[in-house]
Amino acid sequence: MECALCGLPADPPVTADDGTVYCCRGCREVAAALPDDAADVDPADARAAVRDDAADADLEGCETAYFAVDGMHCATCEAFLESRAADVPGVRAADASYAGDAVRVAYDPGGLDGSLTEALSGYGYRVRERDADPEEGTLTTGARLLLGGVFGMMVMTWYVVFLYPVYLGWGALVPFFDVGGTAGRYLLWNVAVLAGVATMLAGYPVFRGAYVSLRARRPNMDLLVSLAALVAYGYSVLVLLRGGHEVYFDVAVVVVLAVTLGEHWETRVKSRAASGLAALADDRPENVRVRTDDGVTERPIGALESGDDVVVAAGDRIPRDGTVVDGDGAADESLLTGESAPRDVGVGDDVVGGSVLAAGGVTVRVDAESTFDRVVDALWDVQSTHGGAQRLADRLAAAFVPLVFGVAVLAFAVSLVRGAPLDAAMLTALSVLVVSCPCALGLATPLAVSAGVRAALDRGTVVTDAGVFERAADVDVVAFDKTGTLTTGDMRVTDVAGDPDALSLAAALEAYADHPVARAVCAHADAPDADVRGVERHARGVSGTVDGRRVRVGRPDFVAGDDWLLPDELDRRARAGDDDGLVPVVVGVDGAARAVALAGDDPREGWREAIEALAVDHRVVVLTGDEGASAERYRDVDAVDAVHAGVPPEGKSAVIDRLRSEGTVAMVGDGTNDAPALAAADLGIAMGSGTALATDAADAVVTGDDVRAVPAVLGVARRTRRRVRENLAWAFCYNAVAVPLAFAGVLNPLLAAGAMAASSLLVVANSARSLGTPDAGESAADARDDRERGDAAEFVPADGTRA
Repeated sequence: MECALCGLPADPPVTADDGTVYCCRGCREVAAALPDDAADVDPADARAAVRDDAADADLEGCETAYFAVDGMHCATCEAFLESRAADVPGVRAADASYAGDAVRVAYDPGGLDGSLTEALSGYGYRVRERDADPEEGTLTTGARLLLGGVFGMMVMTWYVVFLYPVYLGWGALVPFFDVGGTAGRYLLWNVAVLAGVATMLAGYPVFRGAYVSLRARRPNMDLLVSLAALVAYGYSVLVLLRGGHEVYFDVAVVVVLAVTLGEHWETRVKSRAASGLAALADDRPENVRVRTDDGVTERPIGALESGDDVVVAAGDRIPRDGTVVDGDGAADESLLTGESAPRDVGVGDDVVGGSVLAAGGVTVRVDAESTFDRVVDALWDVQSTHGGAQRLADRLAAAFVPLVFGVAVLAFAVSLVRGAPLDAAMLTALSVLVVSCPCALGLATPLAVSAGVRAALDRGTVVTDAGVFERAADVDVVAFDKTGTLTTGDMRVTDVAGDPDALSLAAALEAYADHPVARAVCAHADAPDADVRGVERHARGVSGTVDGRRVRVGRPDFVAGDDWLLPDELDRRARAGDDDGLVPVVVGVDGAARAVALAGDDPREGWREAIEALAVDHRVVVLTGDEGASAERYRDVDAVDAVHAGVPPEGKSAVIDRLRSEGTVAMVGDGTNDAPALAAADLGIAMGSGTALATDAADAVVTGDDVRAVPAVLGVARRTRRRVRENLAWAFCYNAVAVPLAFAGVLNPLLAAGAMAASSLLVVANSARSLGTPDAGESAADARDDRERGDAAEFVPADGTRA
């Protein structure tokens, strides 16, 4: 009996009121939301139908939260979670992501009745906070591996000391030990118990994966591993019951432990998407100060309405897009727009939701939307729809697993037809399963990837997604964010015109300002121990008295106000600096401007060398939220193919999508505004000094902030992929030779296990070889060689996913 919606076996069946049979409550509830016959509906259409209802929900005054989800197995799970969430009091809408094992919930805080996670959990799904252990309240996979490893070591100790010497014909190493005697029988049954505990403890995730693959009718490597382990164990128990002593408990233990390690790694990497989104959501202010006719009151941000006047002090985050109706200050929008210099804002100026007021104080009349929220939503959309490539081994397993099982059954039957005893026929079938057990295949990718991770770390880059070694080798376009990537993101005084001593007076006054440019002036000139009085902060500068002298510091139009004199030479120098993308800071003393300091974003060391190295074999593109001279200077760099200036945060991912139509794209960035683009790119590389969300969205992080690590890590990725393919080639060649030999009865299970171990050792040895220390030029040459050899064909790492 099959499910009317998804086609999976309905065992036990879940029946609707009209008699239609489904495999689970999830499919039944989703089908109820559909206007047509469920049998003709794809799960993706089911999800769309549920979302059509959610799209009409009133989200006014709602807050958004991101949770991790355990237990999702298919697209129908997404639709079921979303439809179930709609029935929870206080929840207005939900959006689940199977690719990210996460769910986004829009809810009314005042309408909730209890915990959201408890309300959404159930029916095999566990919704949890991102920091909660994926298996809280149960034995974790790590603990299973540890305990399974302890019992597995006990099993292998008995094998090495007692059983292997006997099997190899050397005789017992321990005097008076007789494997067929009472002591030997006691030892063998002890080994059986210990091996059973080790296999079941460590192998639970593998066995669960095998069960799911059977339910989904898509055989995977978990199924093949489970078959080999269970048949080896079951055969060994049968041998003991019949009085024999050639048992293969060791095969079951070793196979399960090795594969479970890889499964554990994959689960941990996959959880990054939900944690990164939730971390960004936590940056939103929970409460804001709203000015009303009765004064200033505190209100939850979810209760804000369009037209409310929000009071924002220096250091506060502006909650939503809006317009300044009172006060002035400087808004730091670099987190969202990439603009390096804070923007002076006053009455009538628009401000961006999510930006931080770096100086001053303003009252903002807010709109309904926030650019900050749009960045979070953009990142969610990218990550929840980008499932990554499925593991190569699992794709091949759809054909390989049934083939191996069929060969084993055929070997058993042929042996019986040839007159072999039942034991011998079973031994032949077991040899086929054991020799084809994918230890070498399973180790081929993770071991080579581990070597690549270490090599990348030696070059100053942490690889957070093993998919780097698949995608980096095929990169055609490298897109760089400007601020914080090609530059440091820190303001620095680069030039001073006029009286240098005036800068000391300016530093004394700027010490009372909290503007990034003010900090740059203080860092450039030592502030004297002066008597500073009457300090007044303005949108475009600061004024006061320093040792009895009137001092003004700020933008040219501020210093030149109130009939203060701005000499033509200093005015020309200020305008020239502005045209060059620098921030001019004019210093006025006692009614006249005395000096001009030019502050700018400091170029990152080695940026030109990195771009030139990459340009040998890639197109290089620069993206920036800046406009004017600060962006134009990169158009004059021969190694840069294109510059996209004035790009808003949501526009960066759109540019990346457009570039992807021309080839494989790598994105290098550092800010929250870069996170959607980092996630949208085929390969995302974040600078270590960047925001937490940027590093979470990226596949690799440059730890030392040396941008020259980018071409180096691309070279490492190419050589790692080549190593993986060498390992996979050996693993498949081994199976092509070993399986026929086992079928022909040439290999008994002991020799099959030895062949399997030897194959794995060869893969380990190949993976342990050094990847070398080539420079960027050699990396480019590697890329050309790879393409000439046809290495552009896809391979998928054991991890196979990206957040």
